[in-house]
Amino acid sequence: MFLYNLTLQAPTAVSTAILGHFSGGKHQEVVVARQQFLELWRPDTATGKLVVEHSENLFCRVRSLAAFRLTGGSKDYIVLGSDAGALSLLEFDTRGKRFVAVQYHEFGRTGLRRQIPGQYVAADPRGRAVMVAGVERTKIVYVVTRDAAANVMIQSPLEANKAHSVCFDVVGVDVGYENPVFAAIETVGGDGAQTTKQLVYYELDLGLNHVARKWSVGISDTANKLIALPGSSDGPSGVLV
Repeated sequence: MFLYNLTLQAPTAVSTAILGHFSGGKHQEVVVARQQFLELWRPDTATGKLVVEHSENLFCRVRSLAAFRLTGGSKDYIVLGSDAGALSLLEFDTRGKRFVAVQYHEFGRTGLRRQIPGQYVAADPRGRAVMVAGVERTKIVYVVTRDAAANVMIQSPLEANKAHSVCFDVVGVDVGYENPVFAAIETVGGDGAQTTKQLVYYELDLGLNHVARKWSVGISDTANKLIALPGSSDGPSGVLV
């Protein structure tokens, strides 16, 4: 016997949203999460407004979203963190008009626990890796590749845990085709210890298949959000704190 809790009215509050080319076309689209609902919005060139292309009930609490595209690909995939204790890679099926899970990897118990990853997700701008982080201690990195049939695959998780740490945000840093780097806002300290916020860089060594804490610097205690800057010939990449 299976029971579902279905509300008469769908949630209206937006928890998170991402921008990308999820249908594979030239126009940009917006994916919006409203608790357990995932919606795809597209711009209507005739009216200049956003219209809902598709809305789907995922039957889980969506905690975080990130968009990524594999090298040479023509469409963006969705990295979804939820209370299901698993990492989901979603693709929008333009024929069936639905979201399809191309990869689903369980890493912990269900629920909104502080040490269970899923509160924060970040993707490498080149689509080579994905980081999934929890509020406390836990950070996991997955290497994303393709198999012989060009299907999206994720390798075994690589842990980058830090004891007594609290995470506030995670983003992928644009480093070109060098080893993927992820930036995080953290505080580290035990019971009774004075803590300060730090900007920490984690580097994924693709050759050694290992994640290392590369660099850290103290930042303001009011910092709580990171914005990744694109790298190009005009200047270096980085993050805004």
